[in-house]
Amino acid sequence: MRIAALDLGSNSFHMLVAEATEKGKLEVLAREKDMLRLGDDVGRTGRISKPKADAAADSIRRLVAVARSLGVDEIVVKATAALREAENGSDLVDRLENEGKINIQVISGHEEARLVYTAVRSAVALEPSPVLCLDLGGGSLEMMVGDQAKLEWSASLRLGVGRLHAELVSHDPLSEGDHQRLRARMDQCLAPHMGRLSDLRPKKLVGSSGTLLALARMAALARPGFLPPPSWNQLCVSRGELEVLHRSLVGSTSAERARMAGLDARRADLIPVGSVLLLHLMDRLGLLEMTMSEWSLREGIILDTVSSEDRYDWASDPATLRRDSVGALAERCRYQADHAERVRSFSLDLFDGLMAIHGLGTRDRELLSHAAVLHDIGEHVSIDGHERHGAYLVVNGGLRGFSPQEVLTIAAMVRWHRRGSPAKGSFEPLDNPGDAERQRVLKLVAILRVADALDRSHEGAVQAVDVQVSKGRVELVLHSDGGAELETWALRRKKSLFEEMFQVSLAAREA
Repeated sequence: MRIAALDLGSNSFHMLVAEATEKGKLEVLAREKDMLRLGDDVGRTGRISKPKADAAADSIRRLVAVARSLGVDEIVVKATAALREAENGSDLVDRLENEGKINIQVISGHEEARLVYTAVRSAVALEPSPVLCLDLGGGSLEMMVGDQAKLEWSASLRLGVGRLHAELVSHDPLSEGDHQRLRARMDQCLAPHMGRLSDLRPKKLVGSSGTLLALARMAALARPGFLPPPSWNQLCVSRGELEVLHRSLVGSTSAERARMAGLDARRADLIPVGSVLLLHLMDRLGLLEMTMSEWSLREGIILDTVSSEDRYDWASDPATLRRDSVGALAERCRYQADHAERVRSFSLDLFDGLMAIHGLGTRDRELLSHAAVLHDIGEHVSIDGHERHGAYLVVNGGLRGFSPQEVLTIAAMVRWHRRGSPAKGSFEPLDNPGDAERQRVLKLVAILRVADALDRSHEGAVQAVDVQVSKGRVELVLHSDGGAELETWALRRKKSLFEEMFQVSLAAREA
């Protein structure tokens, strides 16, 4: 089902056009944005000015034309705080409906929160739970608490960055008086909800939408040697990193902030307000880091539309979210399911049998399982060099529920599952010889490489494997029908990294 979702927000009009598939997978066809700053007018005068209304009409005509040119089955339009609260908001909605020949639904803050949460829990592993989700827009702040299965509580507060800036900020850089007014307003708006939030005791903070994404990007880009990931989804930044960034933001002018890495210059005047709000909330709730969700209201609109058509079942836990996402990528790449499942099974048998010597954890086991499913997906591009193509597909495949580092770890296993020794600079997770992270990933690569050898023929010659560990030696006992010569040959070729990483000799025999 091809859907265009339009989010008529207080800062910007956004459109996402996507093909919605089973299990919540969205294949994005187009993204468009017009930053209109309607909320500035509403914050200052309570109305949307004629120039801004004209710009909104121009934007709607353009966005709808793009959507229709892409052959969408449905255009779903939701309007939020600025159009909901402006004295002339109803008149402008009527005009926009006429200009675009569309239907616009003006939604409440609670409905906005529900739709945002629909998106967030489809993009991010909400663990440990309960999780506090924040969606900070121009006109309002949506706060949501829940887990992967359900939304437990939500509130919509009139704490949008455009609103706060228009009503309370008088200086650039922010003065102490600006700070005091901002914090006082935040405390006033938060006060009715602090008791409930304290009872819910959120263990993790997830942020979505432009301002919070910008703050996370800027904080991460300040890390020495940091390489921007293809996707910022589930990137985590610490309270300390955000505090360092905050000092830079509030100590600079808008012109200076406009040149900072990771910031859209059009947000330069608003970003300090967002930083004040975020840190104040983190301090009040004792939260020490923030994880990002790239999905927000627009994705929520599409998922909600698909769900109403009974085409989407919620993932009930983070592990299911990740498994469904990996499975969807594998299916898009027309993977060899039988071979992948055998390699996955062998990988987990090896991992469990080597517990005494590998020093790896349960999350490593899960990542190994996913890499085994995806290890040959590069053949969808070309059999020659398929390991390189596969790594590219993993990195750019839109995997949900994984941090950027976890995506790179899976990609590294896919990249090196066949042969070779990663050289410095060849792949980021393996770029620091001697580093503990490099050693961890190489151990996983070594296990996957051996597991792949155990189904070298792709015909299931080996049905099961037992792992026997003794001092300085690992022996694999292969249960087969007697026709595993190709697999034992492949093991001899692929065992060198395994022996190097675990400091053992590796041998195999048929049972």
